[in-house]
Amino acid sequence: VTIYFPKSVSEKDILRVPKNIPSDTKFLDLQNNRITELKENDFRGLTNLYALSVRNNKISKVHPKTFAPLKRMQKLYFSKNLMSTIPKNLPASLVELRIHENRIKKVAAGAFSGLGNMNCIEMGANPIQNSGFEPGAFKGLRLNFLRISDAKLTGVPKDLPDSLHELHLDHNQIQAVELEDLSRYKNLYRLGLGFNHIRNIEQSSLLYLPRLRELHLDNNRLTHVPQDLPNMKYLQVVYLHSNNISQVGVDDFCPRGFGMKKAFYNGISLFENPVNYWEVQPATFRCVGDRFAIQFGNYKK
Repeated sequence: VTIYFPKSVSEKDILRVPKNIPSDTKFLDLQNNRITELKENDFRGLTNLYALSVRNNKISKVHPKTFAPLKRMQKLYFSKNLMSTIPKNLPASLVELRIHENRIKKVAAGAFSGLGNMNCIEMGANPIQNSGFEPGAFKGLRLNFLRISDAKLTGVPKDLPDSLHELHLDHNQIQAVELEDLSRYKNLYRLGLGFNHIRNIEQSSLLYLPRLRELHLDNNRLTHVPQDLPNMKYLQVVYLHSNNISQVGVDDFCPRGFGMKKAFYNGISLFENPVNYWEVQPATFRCVGDRFAIQFGNYKK
């Protein structure tokens, strides 16, 4: 495997993609430079390229034919640049795209068309609102992993791929989880909603996620434990720390009937809530595998 690491030329940052890169290059690392655009022929002849990193440059422009030669590229690392949209005509072979920390405010319909092999998109820390995702923006994708953290979302986006196993929407401005917000995402194993402004999770909204194993709701404004938890058969980890929960009932986590829970909890966090642990009945945690799995702590207002 040829690894090519152009970092600097006579101690100056690279301002454009270097010429005459060996055609057998598999991984091309151009990160931490001052490249401002990717031109049509920048990667001509690099048909063996597996991964490209242009992370931490100043790229704001990509020619629509830039990626045409890269028929085997599977990984593209594009974070920390100045892109306002998703680059056009990404290679059909692409499996992983990391484009966080850019200036993306809009994802057009069909932005990912033809990318049936894509498995993972990381696009957090872009100033995108819910309205920035056009209907059909994710059409054709069969993603497992999607992160849109540190953005400007005020609700759970409705039109994401229904194949998702992991969805991370932490550090947004989401106010609530409405009844049908999650109805499309029946395959989720892990859902991250920490560091939002969530006050209310509507009853039965989480029941659309029958396979959920891990739920992050820490650092929100919840006043009680979400009502659906006892009916979530496979839920094993739930973060509820740093909320406004002042009471925990004996049936808040575990089902009443024996044998209804298919997997015991192995992590429940409740610290930094105004609930006194000595007021919570021990039977509350009857479906927890190990008492060390419960994290209570002192509440400091």
